[in-house]
Amino acid sequence: MLHKTQGIVFRFTKYGETSIIVNIFTELFGMQAYIVNGVRSKSARSRIALYQPMTLLDLVVYHKENAGIMRIKEIKCLYPYQSIPTDVRKSTIAMFLNEMINKTIKEESHAQELCQFLIHSFMALDRQTEGVENFHLLFLLKLSRHLGFGAHTKNEVVGGRFATEETEGLLETLIKTEYDAPLQLTNLQRRELLELILKFYTDHIETIGEVKSLPVLREVLN
Repeated sequence: MLHKTQGIVFRFTKYGETSIIVNIFTELFGMQAYIVNGVRSKSARSRIALYQPMTLLDLVVYHKENAGIMRIKEIKCLYPYQSIPTDVRKSTIAMFLNEMINKTIKEESHAQELCQFLIHSFMALDRQTEGVENFHLLFLLKLSRHLGFGAHTKNEVVGGRFATEETEGLLETLIKTEYDAPLQLTNLQRRELLELILKFYTDHIETIGEVKSLPVLREVLN
C-alpha cells in the first residue's frame, strides 16, 4: 500500500554495485529501511544527494507491516538547506546531532511528534543567524523530552553529580530556552554543560558509547 509521509535521512549504506539501503525516520512509521536501486550509477549520481544524512524529505512509500526493507515510489527534498552546507559551525553541529540521533532514536513510538521535532529543529539550525554555537545544547535537552526521560528540571539532568551553582543556573535557563533566544555562554561553560548533558543521556541510554564527532565539535566551537 502507498503512503505519503515526511521523513529525515539518518544514514545510508552501499548495497551491491549501484544500490543503497537508506534508513529514514518517517512521520508515519518511525525508522524504516528502504532499498534504492541504481542510485550510485553514473547516470543517477545527482540523485544520491537526496539520501545524504539529515536531508529532509517528502516521500511516497510502499509499506507492509513486518517487512524488513521497503521501497520508495516518489521522493523530493522537503527543505533544501541554505547555510548548513557552507557554515562550518552549523555543519559540524549537524554532524554531531546526526550521530546522536543515530545512537538514541530506535523505536517507532510517537513517530509523528518526533519526526516533526527533528524536521523543525534542522530547519531552525539552517535559518539561525545568532547563537548557533549553543544550538546542540538546546537540541539535546529538547530531544530528551521526546525520548521520554527528561529534561524538565535541572535536577533531572544533574542527577547525583557535582555541578557548580553557575552551571546549574545556566542549565535551568537552557531548559526553558527556545532555539532563537539570545544566550551568552563562554566556551568553558558550553563544554561543561555538554559534558553534563551527555552523561545524562548515558544514564538513560547505555549503548551511546564513544561520540566520535565530539572532538571535532569542540575544536570548531572553541
